[in-house]
Amino acid sequence: MYATFWALVPPIVAIVLALITKEVYSSLFIGILVGGLFYAGGNIPGMLEHIFSKGMIAQLTDPYNVGILIFLVFLGIMVSMMNKAGGSAAFGRWASKHVKTRIGAQLANIALGALIFIDDYFNCLTVGSVMRPITDRAKVSRAKLAYLIDATAAPICIIAPISSWAAAVSGFAPEGTNGLMLFIKAIPYNYYAILTIVMMICLVCFKVDYGPMALHEKNALNGDLFTVKAPPYKEDQPLTNKGKVIDLVLPIVVLIISCVVGMLYTGGFFSGESFVNSFANSDASMGLVLGSFAALIITIIYYLGRRVLGYKACMECIPDGFKAMIPAITILTLAWTLKSMTDSLGAAEYVASIVEKSAGSLLNFLPAIIFAIAALLAFATGTSWGTFGILIPITLEVFPITSGNPMAIICVSACMAGAVCGDHCSPISDTTIMSSAGAQCDHIAHVSTQLYYSVTCAIISFITYLLVGFVPNPFIGLGVGIALTVGTIFVLHKKLPAVA
Repeated sequence: MYATFWALVPPIVAIVLALITKEVYSSLFIGILVGGLFYAGGNIPGMLEHIFSKGMIAQLTDPYNVGILIFLVFLGIMVSMMNKAGGSAAFGRWASKHVKTRIGAQLANIALGALIFIDDYFNCLTVGSVMRPITDRAKVSRAKLAYLIDATAAPICIIAPISSWAAAVSGFAPEGTNGLMLFIKAIPYNYYAILTIVMMICLVCFKVDYGPMALHEKNALNGDLFTVKAPPYKEDQPLTNKGKVIDLVLPIVVLIISCVVGMLYTGGFFSGESFVNSFANSDASMGLVLGSFAALIITIIYYLGRRVLGYKACMECIPDGFKAMIPAITILTLAWTLKSMTDSLGAAEYVASIVEKSAGSLLNFLPAIIFAIAALLAFATGTSWGTFGILIPITLEVFPITSGNPMAIICVSACMAGAVCGDHCSPISDTTIMSSAGAQCDHIAHVSTQLYYSVTCAIISFITYLLVGFVPNPFIGLGVGIALTVGTIFVLHKKLPAVA
């Protein structure tokens, strides 16, 4: 069973159940049980030991994972404080005077998402907390907001040289290779990320929505932002009417600066490393913890000084912020545990063997094949970074970067694009989970509405990788991809009625 197709069965079970039942917690746990049962060969005590000892407990004691959870809690506390201080409400009132249309609200969301390119987790939660008041007033559904957040998180980070994602990819480059330069050279071939951004802008400007998203947007225009039976999150109510726009903007700016400084610190910037190398060597998890903690302390001092929140009210935001993040933390924990089940069953080795077998006979088709395999692996495991770690080294063994073969860069980029694509589609992806949390949207509602858009972009990207395998020019492939994307949305615009 090890390193066979059976290694991918547990996440497939979890994903299928989640999409059928619209319930993510039990679906993930059933997937975990299946993985544990496979590993233990049907032995129940062995299954339970593997799930909790080697799986859940191991994941919750991993320093990187713990750092992400702490970051979520700090951010949840800050969001709670910004709401109770009246900053979010004041920003919403200000935005309603300047952002008059639904298109304007959505384009503002895209612009802010593009500006926060440092880290996808940070992007999701920050953009969500800032944009919710604006999109709510513009009657944009929470599912659409979650899509806009998700589509400007990983797709932006994977084409930004100064980001935690660039650092991750750089870390998988072979010894003696400049990982950051490899990342930069791969950007023009990263078709899924670029086309996702193009498609998102076209969808907004042409007022096109299809699949389940059309229903969510129609309901939002009638006052129902969620479509599901009940809103999954409870909004904090302002405790004062003294709140101003600065009470939201300043904490967010401090948070951005603090997190950048935190990441630079973990990369050795203050010990003499260059700016670029510091980002390449940074520990994103620890950097975000340090940055969010510093921002939290500064925000508390600022609110106390402004007298918009008292000390007791600030302290009450600590459990409130923690409670707000419990759904995201629970889903992340279960998703990480499920990933550990697939790892123990040899999913990585199975996928690696498929790539190695196809390398020789299907040379020109290899970029498209790697894109598809990376997408499927990231979809099944819920991790794009894990997919990088598996496929990039294999790709560079088949096409050494020193050989000068352009196929090396193309295939590395196809791997990155496929990983982001699979991550974008998967209900067990941490970025997808964070996007739901940032938008305060029902998770399955986000997954089911976004899937249609992601699959459309994936098909177009696959076609561009087929083309570039025979014509290794990034701009020809990109031009064709953009033309197909714009053309597809234009046809849908003509065929489907605009929501509003």
